[in-house]
Amino acid sequence: MKNILKKFGILCLALLLVVSIFSGCTKKEIEVVGTNVNGESEEAGDDYKLILRLSHVFDPEEQLTISMNTIAKNILEKTNGAIEIQTFPSGQIATYKDGVEQVVRGANFISVEDPSYIGDYVPEFTALVGPMLYNNYDEYVELIRTEMVEGWKKKAEEKGIKILALDFIFGFRSVITDKVVTKPEDLKGLKIRTPGSQLFIETLNAMGANAVPLPWGETFSALEQGVVDGLEGSEFTNIQTKVYETGKKNVALTNHFLGTCGFYISTEVWDSIPEKYRVIMEEEIAREAESSIALLKSQHADIVKELESYGVEFNEVDMEAFTEATKGLYETLPGVNMEMYNQLQAELAKIRNK
Repeated sequence: MKNILKKFGILCLALLLVVSIFSGCTKKEIEVVGTNVNGESEEAGDDYKLILRLSHVFDPEEQLTISMNTIAKNILEKTNGAIEIQTFPSGQIATYKDGVEQVVRGANFISVEDPSYIGDYVPEFTALVGPMLYNNYDEYVELIRTEMVEGWKKKAEEKGIKILALDFIFGFRSVITDKVVTKPEDLKGLKIRTPGSQLFIETLNAMGANAVPLPWGETFSALEQGVVDGLEGSEFTNIQTKVYETGKKNVALTNHFLGTCGFYISTEVWDSIPEKYRVIMEEEIAREAESSIALLKSQHADIVKELESYGVEFNEVDMEAFTEATKGLYETLPGVNMEMYNQLQAELAKIRNK
């Protein structure tokens, strides 16, 4: 009998200890999430809290950084603190391929990168941002709304990548150096800094340059030390990061890429977020993308004038020659083929003929 009472007393003590532990937990320490009849997550009460880290390579002064901070602020406010996005600019944490890998692995992570990095998983996204495709921002924005690209997004989801946006545009990218470049032959022997994307590397090589992939944080010292002879980027990057102060003041308007970033999150993480918060996130991301494009359009002419006041010179190039030099990439890049290129051209033709 004594043994039974002793065991009962120990059991009661253990139960009291468990109750005391859970009663002392805060909202953030216990995340209560259920599942609805459709298999989608939904909150149980008001205790839901998710912290996401968002990473990109842009400097604090650049518009994309401002846009990401605005999104994070608005989502935090409109979800009453349930979704907190911590932003990390300037490559402070994982970026490029490493950032997308974080997403694929299911981390609480948002990667903001050029769509070509998604091309490592779904090659169509490499073709989507291939060289010499677009004449203006609107063509690209309309294209990514087509059923064709929506189908590619579903392929990305099968790889664990939820694409929430593809249209954080930051201008057309051109070659910036101290030499007048008008044709591919003029780039021969010039070392041009590019991001680490194979698309960027192969494109600059095809254009006649020697591509040198470098992290953005190493670019200015590489220019100063003569490791590279120039770089490629948009007028907005040029003005906002003061590239012109490096002495590279000639911009050859190759417009070889439309500079754009996507907004990527793990499908597993996305599906775990209560639907009412997912709606808010989608709305805020879409609103800020649209707003930033309108801002770029309104600012471009003034940005060019300001750069010219700092001694920057712009020159036109032989677009036909550069287009011909890079067209073969649609046959040689991993997973990319001329069928994808032809599909893109067919969709663009529809858009241009409206």
